[in-house]
Amino acid sequence: MSLDQRIEQTEGICGGNPRISGHRITVQDIVVWHERGGWSVDEIASEYALSLADVYAALAYYFSHRERIDRSIEEGRAFVEKMKEQMSSTETERLGGARGGEGL
Repeated sequence: MSLDQRIEQTEGICGGNPRISGHRITVQDIVVWHERGGWSVDEIASEYALSLADVYAALAYYFSHRERIDRSIEEGRAFVEKMKEQMSSTETERLGGARGGEGL
């Protein structure tokens, strides 16, 4: 099975992001677990019932499309940070309102 057969993109599945064929595990997932989480290829394959070839194909795809995938990872990280900030602000406002109503 070639790299083209192991990695697929389908509109409406995983946001159209490249993923391991037959799975909802994206190339980006593999990269984050391996490059940033420190998981070995064996650990990823074992944890998610993938073949070693699937994991290596995802990593090969990443290295061929690194700029785009890194940008997507950064956009996701920035989105999470923004949501955390918004939730923190909302929580602070809610708590401030409750205290104000209690005369604190």
